[in-house]
Amino acid sequence: MMPFAAALLLALLATLAATGQWPELRSRVSFSSKGLLTIAPSEIHRVEIRSGSDRVTLDREPGGWSIDATRSAVPAELVSHLDTALRLMNVSEPAREIPAGELNPGSFAEFGLDPPANVAVLETEGRVATTVNFGTLNPAGTSHYVRLGGAPTVYLLPRHVGVEWRVVFDMARRLQGQAESAVASRGTSLLLPVSMAQVWAIEIVFAGKLTRFERDAGWNWFKHIGQHSHAAGSDAHVADPAQARIIDAAFSAFDAAAVETRIGPADPAQLARYGLTLPTLMVLFYARDSSTPLARLEFGAAADSLDRYARLAPDGGVVTVAEFEVRRLTELLRVVGAGS
Repeated sequence: MMPFAAALLLALLATLAATGQWPELRSRVSFSSKGLLTIAPSEIHRVEIRSGSDRVTLDREPGGWSIDATRSAVPAELVSHLDTALRLMNVSEPAREIPAGELNPGSFAEFGLDPPANVAVLETEGRVATTVNFGTLNPAGTSHYVRLGGAPTVYLLPRHVGVEWRVVFDMARRLQGQAESAVASRGTSLLLPVSMAQVWAIEIVFAGKLTRFERDAGWNWFKHIGQHSHAAGSDAHVADPAQARIIDAAFSAFDAAAVETRIGPADPAQLARYGLTLPTLMVLFYARDSSTPLARLEFGAAADSLDRYARLAPDGGVVTVAEFEVRRLTELLRVVGAGS
């Protein structure tokens, strides 16, 4: 056995020296998708997402993804979320399958699938791969009811799968809406890549303190430390109605926050000039079930008496925004009390 083992080791080392990599084992190891999407995400070339009467289409071009209405390349943050959404459909195993025998004519409406809340049509080159219908959350709030077009079976997929698809639709529709109104607005663009409807938590770093805000089960805002209460016999956070209105008024303004001027790429050598090496204030936006920010907005030095330098870190270009965008947040922290 020793000569055989030595010969095998020498063969492996020879292969490694010749190719720079270990021998492929794909032919001996079987990989299978556990999700509802059985083909590789890389084979999807067209994605159409519908929500109510709104729809947006993304096409995979040789140079990357583009939004159908603009034929222009989409930003990296949207591509990242689209790739994640496709991958989740490929790898996320349903927690439960409800077969046709357990369904009745009213079941689809009961599960939010008649009509569906959101629809994703996934196509390969020249043909429809599958249609995914997303319904409501289950009573526990942990999973979405999902049905594939043409199939009677209803699946329960983890909540974060549906959340990721909503984020993709929101980002794409937001970009599409800006393109459609570009002529009237002379190209004015929104500051954030995602709307506040998709934001579950916000962290603000100011004056050396971190303050975190979250939404409760009723989608109302609360300051995570020191302001909220707990429902009797439950670990769920419950927002204080008065403070929830104050917080919502401050955060909902982000939906319309616009770029005043575009300065240029965030050259590391120039960040100190804009006060962005050590930002005055940072805001991190999170989707539900995610520890990775949807966006990180940094505010730097004053550009003049009315505007302030800002950027979406780490790759966004330097822009100016109205000074009142920062003052709205610092006033919120003053009213609710900054964290620690």
